Amino acid sequence: MGETWRRYLTDYNEGLGLVYERFVLNDFLENLRQRHRIQSVLEAPLYGMAGVSGINDVVFARSGVPVTMVDDTPERIEGVQRIWCDDLQLPVNLVTIPPDGWGRLPFADRSFDLTWEWAGLWYIADPAGLLRELARTSRNLVFVAMPNNIQVGYWMRKLVIDREFFATHDEGWTDIGRIRRILEDAGVEIIGQGVLDVPPWPDTVMPANEVLKRLGIRSRQLEAQFTGEGWTWSTMAYYLGEQPDLYDRVMRYAWLDHAALPWQLKSIWAHHRYLLGRVR
Repeated sequence: MGETWRRYLTDYNEGLGLVYERFVLNDFLENLRQRHRIQSVLEAPLYGMAGVSGINDVVFARSGVPVTMVDDTPERIEGVQRIWCDDLQLPVNLVTIPPDGWGRLPFADRSFDLTWEWAGLWYIADPAGLLRELARTSRNLVFVAMPNNIQVGYWMRKLVIDREFFATHDEGWTDIGRIRRILEDAGVEIIGQGVLDVPPWPDTVMPANEVLKRLGIRSRQLEAQFTGEGWTWSTMAYYLGEQPDLYDRVMRYAWLDHAALPWQLKSIWAHHRYLLGRVR
């Protein structure tokens, strides 16, 4: 994603794929909240999903659950603070740590009902240290998700459209078995695993128009389909009440996510794998 996060701190047009991903995640998190009576949440890092940073916990805050989020970039923390305070008008606790501080988060043992991260391990300096800290600071659940490294879009991105990313990020952190071993060694019992974010399009982590450009496809007709007023997709517009029908419009594509199929079969196309654990 490079430095694109800066643009999304003020430009909330994320694209259809990101809005879909966020809504699917929202539904999953809300289900966790209800089933496990979650009363406090830590997300670290707050940056992993593309698009607008730091808004994956809105679903908790709107239910009155205190939210704490951690990041190692002060500029991004400031932008997320403005989004929550000025736009969303929701309480949030934002904590800045140094880039080398992921293995020693500034919280006491067993501070939160849920600790979690979404697709952020390969952006930070100490992923293993963070996983151990998520286990240490949770009194109940740990939820970890990373991009699914066997689905088609992942390989399209790796081999064709975003090779620079894989030259500078350790894709070993998409190995769900590696993550599981670290969590289990830290005292987490895995109680669930599966896939999330299974729309009918591949996961390229960039707008469709940009994908076409990187593939060398030049077509005014195709470009017109993925740009302009008719191609504006914003989760924030839904949160702010500007597009109350957005969830229904986007989730009509969720038939694969909702299909009663084994998650192993869905994993061929799913964009993310996850583990859900309980601290012993």
